[in-house]
Amino acid sequence: MADTVYDFTANRLDGKAESLADYRGKVLLIVNTASECGFTPQYAGLEKLQQQYADRGLVVLGFPCNQFGSQEPGDAAQIGAFCEKNFGVSFPMFEKIDVNGDGAHPLYRHLKSSAKGLLGTEAIKWNFTKFLVDKRGHVVDRFAPTTKPEELTGQIEALL
Repeated sequence: MADTVYDFTANRLDGKAESLADYRGKVLLIVNTASECGFTPQYAGLEKLQQQYADRGLVVLGFPCNQFGSQEPGDAAQIGAFCEKNFGVSFPMFEKIDVNGDGAHPLYRHLKSSAKGLLGTEAIKWNFTKFLVDKRGHVVDRFAPTTKPEELTGQIEALL
């Protein structure tokens, strides 16, 4: 059983594996994203957080997912181009993954068991569910898709 997010590896959009241990000592905001969702404009807020707090140790990590209304139909190249062109995304983006079900990425299994949702549920309900992780790799909190990135500044600053 994994203790921290540092125990996981995920593939970046370019297909290269990256250990989350590379982010040791950083505050992480891990988000399942989608390009054709009503919450897609949150990419702008996530990028703003990345720009505002990167020098203090925040890293936003984006994990595209097509499990909710097929709102992330593109391949890795299309997802990367969309994020860069429309929102100037500079934070790390990973390959499309599943966050629920038997095929859920091991990182997301860990995130969901570490910070349960409403009424103790583990399943991710929709795109742009956010997990805040402290500098030691422990999941601190989970936020619903309706929680705007800018609403997290107080908690991010407390962890930095």
